[in-house]
Amino acid sequence: MGLRSSDVVPISDARARLTELAEDVVTGGHEKLLTKNGSSYVALVDARKLDYYHALEAEHGHLLLGQAALEGLADIAAGRVLDEAALDAALG
Repeated sequence: MGLRSSDVVPISDARARLTELAEDVVTGGHEKLLTKNGSSYVALVDARKLDYYHALEAEHGHLLLGQAALEGLADIAAGRVLDEAALDAALG
């Protein structure tokens, strides 16, 4: 979902309209982008969506770790390993 022009709010206006903006985020599903000096500053997002975003970020991290483990196993299977002396030298 894209932002509507009404979803971009100067932070100075948001101070006076915080309850109204929060209600629109929660009930209408419209995230708000708050600006400061004309530039993006912070966003108002439904707390449930924020939890979901954090879960996605954690899942992405798990997928990256899994991929790295698979690559490490492939290196071992292909004989691309270092002995202890070479590892010590590589680590400094």
